[in-house]
Amino acid sequence: MRYLGPKNRISRREGVDLGLKTPGSKSHARLLKKLNVPPGQHAGRSRRKVSERGVQLREKQKLRFTFGVSERQLKNYFIKASERKGNTGLYLCQYLEKRLDNAVYRLGFAPTRAAGRQLISHGHMTVNGRKVSVASFQLKTGDKISFSNEKTIKIPYIEKSIANKDLIIPPWFEKKAIVGKLISEPDSEEIMKQINLRLIIEFYSR
Repeated sequence: MRYLGPKNRISRREGVDLGLKTPGSKSHARLLKKLNVPPGQHAGRSRRKVSERGVQLREKQKLRFTFGVSERQLKNYFIKASERKGNTGLYLCQYLEKRLDNAVYRLGFAPTRAAGRQLISHGHMTVNGRKVSVASFQLKTGDKISFSNEKTIKIPYIEKSIANKDLIIPPWFEKKAIVGKLISEPDSEEIMKQINLRLIIEFYSR
């Protein structure tokens, strides 16, 4: 199942802002203040040394929570990636980056991936002009992503997200007004800034 509990708790446990809260919100501000403080009543106490297996697990959980996928989904992506010849870590990243909910987030059409999933499930997004309501839909190079209804753009949090001039769009996406496009295969650089993919591969390869 996909995690539905407190999002700030997850980010604090991993010690990294996983992008689960809308930037600029009060909740996000609280997270940034306590990001280096683990959750729980005994957060300040010394903890046991984490095993090698435990370190691998934490990296895997970071990746899973960042993209908002279930354990089964992530494992299936790994299996498909490992069956291909070449860099398993890169292929795993590509499957995650080409999810429609991730594309909606990366293009700035939604402030978080969770918000992107909600837009998709409610029928507000299209791929090549056709409405798609499956968040895990895998995009192909050349696919165009946009809104199914102009009224959606007027929703306050969507309007604010689209107007964000500080947004940095990954090079494999292209955005013109309210239309986004996947122009090339994603790379793993963005993910590797926060997550050690080698540890995740080791975790699933045991």
